[in-house]
Amino acid sequence: MTKQTVLYDGDCPMCVFQMKALSWLDWRGALALVPLTDPRAQQLAPQLTRDDLLEAIHCVTPEGCVYRGARAIRFVGMRLPLLVPVALFLWLPGVILLAEIIYRWVSRHRLLFSRLFGCKDACALLPARKREQDKLA
Repeated sequence: MTKQTVLYDGDCPMCVFQMKALSWLDWRGALALVPLTDPRAQQLAPQLTRDDLLEAIHCVTPEGCVYRGARAIRFVGMRLPLLVPVALFLWLPGVILLAEIIYRWVSRHRLLFSRLFGCKDACALLPARKREQDKLA
């Protein structure tokens, strides 16, 4: 199976928690989860600046297609059985536009949400899943 690569902010507790959750939902090993500090991030998406990458998660396909924000969630969701209902909902007419607005707002305030909701503590509850495809090259 060809892996899709998810690029995320490894310095954001909320982002790290979400990637830990994704690693447990990815039973078939469809995803490689790569923090922005990994040199592979720039190699996979050379057209994206660091600021672009910090604004939202990105999913890069093996063919080089890049999905961003809510569209990345929709794309990834179609590859993880438990997230298929969420992805299908995002395909309803107009839903993705609203999801993008909400995603941008949450993304801009993610560090505040991390402090308010204690993502660091939540991260401690959800153990990291060791996966070969996420390791640094």
